[in-house]
Amino acid sequence: MSEQPKEQTLAEQAPACYECKSCGYVYEPSKGDSKSNIAGGTKFEELPDSWRCPVCGVRRNQFVNIGASGAPSGFAENLNYGFGVNRLTPAQKNILIFGALALGFLFFISLYGLK
Repeated sequence: MSEQPKEQTLAEQAPACYECKSCGYVYEPSKGDSKSNIAGGTKFEELPDSWRCPVCGVRRNQFVNIGASGAPSGFAENLNYGFGVNRLTPAQKNILIFGALALGFLFFISLYGLK
């Protein structure tokens, strides 16, 4: 019997970003590296061995995988459910949640002004 492959989320399918352990520079594959003439869309694994961090100059082995950024965290077939919240990235979901909490707090504080 053949085993079915594990289904991956959109964040797992997206190319991963890598962060420099020395200075905190983040290499994003979608942007590339303009200083070293690396075109956007170049994955970290495809960078030449001579590539160095554009900020501090350390080698590629000083970078750590921090996962994908800007990708929805769910599965592709679930993106159309709900009120469009499934298409939001984790950062956008945080802004939505904490922004709603702040607005709710301001609303209840404003009730003290009623007489």
